[in-house]
Amino acid sequence: MLTKDFLLEIGTEEIPAGYLNDAINYIDTNFKQFLQTNRLSSNKIITTFTPRRLALIAFDLQAKQEDLDIIKTGPAKRIAFQEDGNPSPALDGFLRNNKATKDDVFFQDSPKGEITAIRIKQTGLVTEELLVQWMSTIITTIPFPKRMKWGQGSMDFARPVRWVVSLWGDEILRFTTGTVSSGRKSYGNRFLGLETSIDIARAHDYFNALKQINVFAERQVRYDMIRKQLQNIFTGTDYSVDINEGLLQTVTDLVEYPNAVIAEFEERFLILPEKIITSTISQNQKYFAVMDKSAKLTNKFVFISNGNPEHSKLIRQGNEKVVKPRLEDAMWYYHEDTKHNLEEYVPALANVVFQAELGTLKEKTERIVNISTYICNLLHSPQNEVQKAQRTALLCKADLVTKMLGEKEFTKLQGYIGMHYAIASNEQEGVPQGIYEHYMPRGQNDDLPQSQNGAIVAVADKLDTVCGIIGIGMLPTGSADPYALRRAANGIVQIIAERKWDINIADIIKYSLSQYAHLGLDKPETNKTILNFFHQRINWYLQQQNIEYDVIDSVMHIDFGNILFLLERAKAVQDFKVNSDFVKLVIGFKRVSNIIKDEKAILSISETQFIEPAETELFTALRKLESSIEIELEQLNFTQVLNHLVSIRPAIDRFFDDVLVNAEDEKLRLNRYALLQEIRNAFLKVADISLLVVEGKG
Repeated sequence: MLTKDFLLEIGTEEIPAGYLNDAINYIDTNFKQFLQTNRLSSNKIITTFTPRRLALIAFDLQAKQEDLDIIKTGPAKRIAFQEDGNPSPALDGFLRNNKATKDDVFFQDSPKGEITAIRIKQTGLVTEELLVQWMSTIITTIPFPKRMKWGQGSMDFARPVRWVVSLWGDEILRFTTGTVSSGRKSYGNRFLGLETSIDIARAHDYFNALKQINVFAERQVRYDMIRKQLQNIFTGTDYSVDINEGLLQTVTDLVEYPNAVIAEFEERFLILPEKIITSTISQNQKYFAVMDKSAKLTNKFVFISNGNPEHSKLIRQGNEKVVKPRLEDAMWYYHEDTKHNLEEYVPALANVVFQAELGTLKEKTERIVNISTYICNLLHSPQNEVQKAQRTALLCKADLVTKMLGEKEFTKLQGYIGMHYAIASNEQEGVPQGIYEHYMPRGQNDDLPQSQNGAIVAVADKLDTVCGIIGIGMLPTGSADPYALRRAANGIVQIIAERKWDINIADIIKYSLSQYAHLGLDKPETNKTILNFFHQRINWYLQQQNIEYDVIDSVMHIDFGNILFLLERAKAVQDFKVNSDFVKLVIGFKRVSNIIKDEKAILSISETQFIEPAETELFTALRKLESSIEIELEQLNFTQVLNHLVSIRPAIDRFFDDVLVNAEDEKLRLNRYALLQEIRNAFLKVADISLLVVEGKG
């Protein structure tokens, strides 16, 4: 089978880095669909990009579609021929439309009897014609967040298209998009001059040809080059580059010919908190921070140049010149802000709206203080810890009205700025850390607060937001969650679980809602909605702990408010699921549940009604069980509780073997129901094991 290599390169002015990945994925997916639709194959497909080009190479692409034998069916055999054997008008029309003759006809069975058919050979199309059609369409349909038009043409794209390379082996596939005609001429790195070009002789030569004009077109090659340069640039010294993976990915998409260059800013700026500096140089300028052997920030930084390495000194001076005024601004903000104690900013929170219906950040701060105090009381915190949490809560939002954050330059550093301003204000030990930590976790993989007061204020802040926003009817729906309530609730659940707090989430929800009583939000139905919302989040958390779905159902069916108890019960039940005696117990318990599932009344046991030895035996075993598990439950020793529950299984089995539960005598029947109810209630202190799925059983 004849094959050729195919190349498409769309050359443009610099496309924003955030646009590139989605664009090239679209081209890749669309091309593979094109191959499938047109019955074509390729041994290898590479898609890649730089800021100035989107490229696809298909190696050993099938040069022509395979010919197809197609069977077309015509009229039924009984009406296909006239009495003299000649084709009837129906068959004649069928043959004429398909350019066939009577001799081409054969017969085929069908559900309605024999029908006429002919075999037609469909010649495959040549691939180059199909590719021209595909390219003409794909270039105009690539999705971008924003598009633009340029010149006098009607074409739009992320940035102006300046050239198109389209090769089929060593031949040009000619077509026009907008005002640009395809060819074999590609253009090199900007520092060589915009007119610097190279003719791509063959599709196979693409990557090597571009290297001659200082373009590394393969994204992975650029990524590896940059990482290696950053790792080796300070070899033999006490310095090392802080390689931020996100920044590394970004700069890979900003350059075509990466060259790492060392630069410096003035040492006087090092009095600023580290993240202010690193935020300035990395987020705004895309520079990498440099650390000393003690992992302390230095006044050096590394940037990835796309320019001529011979001019690195001049390029370095330009980058140093750009970063200086940004650090000057940060220094001015810092000095101005720290002229005041952090507490002095709290009153200004009254001028900032938290949410239109829920009031200001000052009011939110007051609620956070109250909720934090309530949580401390539930945890029986010592007075010094209560005071620390209250102080942290009071100051946790104060940095939002400082100049550093008010200028919107460093908004991602909220909490961090507050921590350093609290240190500058000589706040008591632990408060600065708590201010920083109260935003944690910011996402699913973020760290949790390490300090107790940080954890308390984090829960209080997040819970206030969840209760307030849901209270005004803004429950997240689908992907719409503008206040990130799911993330906030997930954080609350994680903190409570990981810190093993013995508190009931229903209690703190009710208290948090009471803080909105003046707005009329503390309604029973709102409380129920929020509890249901947390039910989903707690379910999610248990899934993250690799708890099986039926175990989750069994433990949450009882009560989910105390996350500490819930998690311990779930782990114990999951461990016991593999125990053969426990499996038999589950089966027996399901019989108990099924028999009394429709009995709503709470029945009392009368020992005088027992007439079978198995009844007395089960009752005795139950009383012993209740006594045994009481202490274990208090100590959260759910594994031992389950061991005790398993021990009662023989008595349950004998009861069902020897006793007719649904006796005709109503008193006997109800007394036996009462016994089974108490058995069930004992089990429900751990889980509703009737919901467990055991092998071979529903």
